[in-house]
Amino acid sequence: MKKAERTRQYIIEQTAPVFNKKGYAGTSLQDISSTTGLTKGSIYGNFEGKDEVALAAFDHNLKKVMNIFSSALSQGSTTREKLLMYVKVYRNWEQYPFPEGGCPMLNTAIEADDTHPALKKKARNAVLSWKKGLTQIIEQGISNKEIRKDTNAEQFALTMIAMIEGMTMIGGLTGKPEYRKLILASLEKMIEDLF
Repeated sequence: MKKAERTRQYIIEQTAPVFNKKGYAGTSLQDISSTTGLTKGSIYGNFEGKDEVALAAFDHNLKKVMNIFSSALSQGSTTREKLLMYVKVYRNWEQYPFPEGGCPMLNTAIEADDTHPALKKKARNAVLSWKKGLTQIIEQGISNKEIRKDTNAEQFALTMIAMIEGMTMIGGLTGKPEYRKLILASLEKMIEDLF
C-alpha cells in the first residue's frame, strides 16, 4: 500500500466512529483534523472534502457489520441456524466488533433522509442488500422444504430488518437492555414459527 493510500485509510478508520456517533452534520472538519492529528490541508490532500470522508466512513462502518454477519452466517448449515444467528449475535452484541455509535445504516438513514442524498443512497442500498440476502436465505429454506412454502420470503426479511433496527433504536434511546431482550425473544419466536 502506498503512503497516500495508507493515509486515506488512516483517516477513514479514525473518523468512522466520529461520523457514526455525531452524524454527518455534527462532524466538522475540525473534528476530522483533531481525531486524525492531521492538518486540514492534509485531509484535503487525500479527500475532496468532508462529503468524501463521510461516504468512505459509512462504507468502513458498514463493512464491519457485514463482516460480523458474514462470519456468523457461515457457522450455520441450515436455514434455521442462519436466521437464528441474527438473534445470537444481537443477544451477545458486546462480544462483536460493531462500529462505535451503533448501526451505521440506522444512524445514517435517520440523519441523511432529507439532508444528504449520497449518504441516503448508501444507507438505502445497504438495507436493500440486507433484505436481498435474507430473502435468499428464506427462499433457499423454502426450496429445501425446511420452511413452509406459503411463506412470503421478502415480507419476512423486511419484518426481521424492521425488528432488528427497531430494537437497536429503542434499546439505544431508552438505555434499557431488557427492551432489547424482549424484542429479540419476539424475533426468535417469529423465526421458530417458520419451521
